Amino acid sequence: MNKVTMQDIADELGISRVTVWKVFNNYSNVSPALRERVLSKAKELGYTKGIAELEQTVPEKNISLIVSRPNSSGFWTNIIHRMAQELSFHNINLVYTYMPSGYSNRFKMPAVLTNGAVQGAVVLNLYDEKLVREINQLDMPKVFLDTVPQVNLRELSGDLILLEGQSTIYDITRSVIGRGFRNIGFIGDIHYALTNRDRFEGFCQCMKDHGLSVEERFCLTHKIGIFSYVKEITRFLDSLEELPEAFICANDYIAHLLQLYFSEHQGRVSKGILVTGYDGRYEYDVVRMITTAEVRTEFVGKRLAIQIMYRMEYENAPCEKIYIEPYIVYRESLLNGH
Repeated sequence: MNKVTMQDIADELGISRVTVWKVFNNYSNVSPALRERVLSKAKELGYTKGIAELEQTVPEKNISLIVSRPNSSGFWTNIIHRMAQELSFHNINLVYTYMPSGYSNRFKMPAVLTNGAVQGAVVLNLYDEKLVREINQLDMPKVFLDTVPQVNLRELSGDLILLEGQSTIYDITRSVIGRGFRNIGFIGDIHYALTNRDRFEGFCQCMKDHGLSVEERFCLTHKIGIFSYVKEITRFLDSLEELPEAFICANDYIAHLLQLYFSEHQGRVSKGILVTGYDGRYEYDVVRMITTAEVRTEFVGKRLAIQIMYRMEYENAPCEKIYIEPYIVYRESLLNGH
């Protein structure tokens, strides 16, 4: 086997040999991210000369994970774990920064976000408009996973990663219509998250394209408190003298709550009712029975890590809006209350 050279490393990365030479001679005018790429590629190719010494000089960095209720489901913890793992490969620590779920007059920005202790931030599972606007003002590289629909996207001072919902729910709704269902409702707070709004728009567009009307009485889209879903959905379903043939749900948690409701009101769905979800949260048994959009959380976590590293290296680059498409898993979806 031929001996690996600096030119081999340069060719693999599409950079000059001089740049590789600068890394191995510890020049200060090479960005940390590029330095990491060179060292990583060198190890991959089997070039080990001087790497151990160089790695010892790489300063640690800290990125703040700004999150509310990170343990609310395995969905979020899986994303966080994979993000932390990916960042650790680059000598970057993920620092948990607690955020309340809602703004109050007593709120004070955590010191870790203002004292220079972190060099960037990833924001996820935070859906309070005032808190989002406060965080948006922080002078540091930021990446948001979803956000609130009340904030103009051009106002965001960071990159935005979204789980694609409009075309995904369009396709899910089309599959329901294709099975002969016509009276279809939608459940999901479209004021809570931008992704929820996108999913509702996909539902409405599909219904329109198939000549079907969206009946407001079958849609629950108003604001729902994060701790009020059971009460609000129960009240909504109880208020319907007749149920639609199917419900398109903004997420699997809502589909799970529908299953619980119908298991307690079996007489209302003696012929069954079709329910779909979104997320692929297999912590809920109903997800194994329904059509859903399966989100690969491990890749979402890795993508967040890659994006915040990019944003830290290229702070002045134009902000990006990135969509991650889930994989639709089609199933029977018919719940009979049992």
